[in-house]
Amino acid sequence: MKHQVKTKKLSRTKPHREAMLANMANSLFLHRTIRTTDAKAKELRRLTDRLITKAKTDSLAARRNVFAAIRNETVVKKLFDEIAPHFSDRPSGFTRVIKIGTRRGDGASLSLVELLTPKPKAESDKDKKKEKKK
Repeated sequence: MKHQVKTKKLSRTKPHREAMLANMANSLFLHRTIRTTDAKAKELRRLTDRLITKAKTDSLAARRNVFAAIRNETVVKKLFDEIAPHFSDRPSGFTRVIKIGTRRGDGASLSLVELLTPKPKAESDKDKKKEKKK
């Protein structure tokens, strides 16, 4: 029986695992999608859903709790100001894990982890070309 086993160890020590998941959460909040292995993706989903739930209540204590987990001020600001307001009416399920196949080198099963936020508005190609010409 697995009494009081909360996370998978992912073949890492506790500090290494926490740092790795924090870095992956930073990347997910910055870029909106991440490609990683299935086991890491499932653990990352647990962490990010908890962080977004805390970020929905915008208080100093919540900001400090989230900062203790991910240790990046710009990501914490983006999480509280841009990401969490999108989920204000949603109780849970803020991320999606999609299996995308196997890695070519070692055959590890890969997954795509993405936030269920609306896609950011991209500038049109014409605007980009005009800026390059200037």
